[in-house]
Amino acid sequence: MKKYLAISMALALVLVLAACGGTSSAPASSAAPAPSSAAPAPSSEAAAGPTVSGDFIMATGGTSGTYYAFGGVICQVLNAATGSNITANSTGASVENIRLLESGDADLAIVQTDIMAYAVGGTTLETFDGQPVNNVKAIASLYPEVVHCVTTNMSINTIADLKGKVVSMGAPGSGTRANAEQFLEAYGLTVNDVQVRDLSFAESGSALQDGTIDAAFVVAGAPNSAITELSVSKPVKIVSIGDAERAAMIQKYPFYADYTVAKDVYKTEADATTLAIKAVLIARAEMTDDDVYALTKALFENQPELAASHAKGTELSGDTAMIGIVPGNVHPGAAKYYTEIGVKVP
Repeated sequence: MKKYLAISMALALVLVLAACGGTSSAPASSAAPAPSSAAPAPSSEAAAGPTVSGDFIMATGGTSGTYYAFGGVICQVLNAATGSNITANSTGASVENIRLLESGDADLAIVQTDIMAYAVGGTTLETFDGQPVNNVKAIASLYPEVVHCVTTNMSINTIADLKGKVVSMGAPGSGTRANAEQFLEAYGLTVNDVQVRDLSFAESGSALQDGTIDAAFVVAGAPNSAITELSVSKPVKIVSIGDAERAAMIQKYPFYADYTVAKDVYKTEADATTLAIKAVLIARAEMTDDDVYALTKALFENQPELAASHAKGTELSGDTAMIGIVPGNVHPGAAKYYTEIGVKVP
């Protein structure tokens, strides 16, 4: 159905259907499929609210990231509540997801709020420079995404210590690369000052385990599974960002907010101070207002089911749904629901 990801369908279809319960002929992504336990099978009960017909693709992220696992749960809940058939596909994450919606190869996606801002503005990232993406609209901010700079080298104490080191800057097509470059910039460094590796979160975890890289940037909800798995076999450190550097970054990039990774999250020696952005669920503007209204309504009215299936579901709230959203870029269908519940739409 969607041409971009058709090649890997034979390998991933069974597992994707297990994650989202779809029977769509939509293709799987080029990334490796996640285990079938990534999301439970959807309920067979009839939809209780507004219904949605048709097949849809949700672009998520790498199989070790939060986007894929939580995206599968969102699909499961929405399919059960609305009768929709949404399939979650693994991708390279935010930047790639924007492009998939732009081209019509996906209908829904999870992306970083900063990457969406760059896309609709056509600025900052080289990928979007002077080329605004006009057909992506927000549905809801979901949860904070933490910028982790993780290392197993205990002599790395600040971002400045990354100079000359081998550093994973994130998978190609992800928003992690942009955040990593901004963190280097805060310490007067550029990509030319480090030995760049373009690795997914899972690949970064393996490379840190093997000692083939010194550090990795991981932008994901905390805890992140790749870092958690690494911490079982090796002591890890989340590199802190200094107070002055964080303040300067927030002033320049207001989508950031202070965030503390408590030492018990990854069994580190101390808490780590860093920054976070928001993960946002978006849709193609071409999706009908009625469909997006029904999906938005189901998303919030079934929040307990989301929370029961994935920890990030506990962080979904109407009170925070518009945080980080570019003004004028909320899908009209979602805006209709927010008007009904008294949430101001930017």
